[in-house]
Amino acid sequence: MERLWGLLQGAKRLSPRPSQTIYKHVEGTQQGCPEEEEEEEEEAAKPPGHFCPMELRGPEPLGSPAGRQNLGLWAAAGRRAAPYLVLTALLIFTGAFLLGYVAFRGSCQACGNDVMVVSEDVNYEPGPNSHQGTLYWSDLQALFLRHLGEGSLENTIRQTSLRDRVAGSAGMAALARDIHAALSRQKLDHVWTDTHYVGLQYPDRAHPNTLHWVDAAGRLGEQLPLEDPDVYCPYSATGNATHLRTRGVEPAGRLLLVRLGVISFAQKVASAQDFGAGGVLIYPDPADFPQGPHKPGLSSNRAVYGHVHLGTGDPYTPGFPSFNQTQFPPVQSSGLPSIPAQPISADVASLLLRKLAGPEAPQEWQGQLSGSPYRLGPGPGLHLGVNNRRASTPISNIFGCIEGRSEPDHYVVIGAQRDAWGPGAARSAVGTAILLELVRTFSSMVSNGFQPRRSLLFISWDGGDFGSVGSTEWLEGYLSLLHLKAVVYVSLDNAVLGDDKFHAKTSPLLISLIENILKQARVESPNHSGQTLYEQVAFSNHSWDAEVIQPLPMDSSAYSFTAFAGVPAIEFSFVEDSQVYPFLHTKDDTYENLHKVLRGRLPAVAQAVAQFAGQLLIRLSHDHLLPLDFGRYGDVVLRHIGSLNEFSGDLKARGLTLQWVYSARGDYIRAAEKLRKEIYSSEESDERLTRMYNVRIMRVEYYFLSQYVSPADSPFRHIFLGRGDHTLGALLNHVRLLRSSSSETLAAATSGVAPGLGFQESRFRRQLALLTWTLQGAANALSGDVWNIDNNF
Repeated sequence: MERLWGLLQGAKRLSPRPSQTIYKHVEGTQQGCPEEEEEEEEEAAKPPGHFCPMELRGPEPLGSPAGRQNLGLWAAAGRRAAPYLVLTALLIFTGAFLLGYVAFRGSCQACGNDVMVVSEDVNYEPGPNSHQGTLYWSDLQALFLRHLGEGSLENTIRQTSLRDRVAGSAGMAALARDIHAALSRQKLDHVWTDTHYVGLQYPDRAHPNTLHWVDAAGRLGEQLPLEDPDVYCPYSATGNATHLRTRGVEPAGRLLLVRLGVISFAQKVASAQDFGAGGVLIYPDPADFPQGPHKPGLSSNRAVYGHVHLGTGDPYTPGFPSFNQTQFPPVQSSGLPSIPAQPISADVASLLLRKLAGPEAPQEWQGQLSGSPYRLGPGPGLHLGVNNRRASTPISNIFGCIEGRSEPDHYVVIGAQRDAWGPGAARSAVGTAILLELVRTFSSMVSNGFQPRRSLLFISWDGGDFGSVGSTEWLEGYLSLLHLKAVVYVSLDNAVLGDDKFHAKTSPLLISLIENILKQARVESPNHSGQTLYEQVAFSNHSWDAEVIQPLPMDSSAYSFTAFAGVPAIEFSFVEDSQVYPFLHTKDDTYENLHKVLRGRLPAVAQAVAQFAGQLLIRLSHDHLLPLDFGRYGDVVLRHIGSLNEFSGDLKARGLTLQWVYSARGDYIRAAEKLRKEIYSSEESDERLTRMYNVRIMRVEYYFLSQYVSPADSPFRHIFLGRGDHTLGALLNHVRLLRSSSSETLAAATSGVAPGLGFQESRFRRQLALLTWTLQGAANALSGDVWNIDNNF
């Protein structure tokens, strides 16, 4: 720098003074401003003064003697100074470039990962205490996969499945302590437990449930064997249901024999109740659980467990958290059945089917019970006695958190059910093992420089086998907080039920991200060597989403997050191609049977699930802009409108129209497109603007919760996934009553429309208003500020 300064001073000395532009003081309001015609050396010696008004005066004219003399001196000096000036310019340029580079590099290291992820080259910067360089998306993938490989998933699955962990049991309490200790050993910022006191139903061992033949006089006869007294339907109505021999096949007052599958136990019992049935017996048919030479099947003397509460959470405190039941009035969920229900085995069902008379059942109702004709009835008299007991039971959810760097108040939540009615290898042991492995893996990544932008919240749920009780009570307890802070919920329940196909039950907001993960992530197919999971999916069906994507059903543990709390959620699993996993919710759901069904590939499939889940978490917690496709719901509405259009003629004949729904859908599409354009044209480094966009994006799901119905009366307020008159599905089923038939009446009943009432214009108008204004509200909220709203209403 001294050499550079000397060259600059030399250049100054060589420059002739008359050629300079001179600033001369102009008399005015400011007095005492010195004239700036002093020598350069004097100017350098003076401290800087205050500014004064100046006038511009040029150099001496060239035609004057002084000008001609100065011109000659200038030319001679210029020839001598030219090399030095060039060298000086080069040195200045080089120095400025180096200073700018260092400053820019330092600022990038300070800003971390404040860059929107649009490709796998987007970088992530570790914290100031890390000595590693920039971590790109590919680096994060490699870091995650390297640490994931160190765990032992298979052993954890085996050990967990051997433990008694029924919700409320001493074994579950011991496992909860072990899970808490395991999380505490990792590099997590917070570990804690929430305890809820909930109402659960258990079988009464002193008074087991019974099934008897009844003679013509109504007297109890021979008792039919219920092989396992521990198998029952939690939340069944208690009491007796007697089916007497009568003519006809009307369900009113009868005990209905119902085949397992397609919909949940709770939906089956609710449908039977809507048609006036007196009780329900649910059995597994061999047609749904085929056995092969290399795949085991369900024994004919096994019954399948399942709760019958048409809802989630504690049904004795609906809409309220069960921290202390005494604080709330004695109310019950409307989803509790008023009729008894009981699981039975295929052997018992075969005995009943042989006694049935009447017309032959439709082909799609018939199964594969040997020697059993499938008829509709009537049948002999039966008496069902259900004596389940209710108990107030403490359950514990266990939490571990890695705080985010830039948005710590936004949570990416991943959870797994911990409890199980039986061994629960597939039901909950797999999910628990993967959850613990992901905690350990991300903890190791944090130690090696990874810092998520958003907080990662790992949760082990209790009470899952009773209808996602633990997770729903947590949502109810913190609903006003979570709809503002929870970004996405990822469920690990039922993740490994086979190895042939990959299914994702999810909110539409996550479909594009799932596709991106399958394409970019290095998740190997567990049963197609050399193929990625996406190649396996695309090979069997070019329309990958038709093969993979399914809506969230009510019996999914992720359902409440979306339908109740308005948080986008996903539950994914590997399943068998030709049959369902036969041992779910039975005492045969053991590690050994799961291993046999997968033909020894359990470790590979569990590893594939962990790989997919982990890379999904990286994207959701790491991307600068949330990777949620808020435009997808426009396509969802369009599909449903296509179904409604079929009845436009019937509605028009009654002076009714669906134009409001069309207009609201158009406003939503325009709002989504406008937001998309705003994001792409915005400055990625503007942290305030990015956070504002993220808040609007993460609340899209919440916008689809109807604000016009009570959460206590209709907890599942989501207009696409919920249940009640406010939903699009209920509107569609109601409109179908314009052309009513028995099958459409049944569909209407299962969606909450009372059978036999037919189409009602006043009800249709109310449904249309509820749906339209919820959709319009979503469009308005997505638009941002009120002055940006542009709709056609």
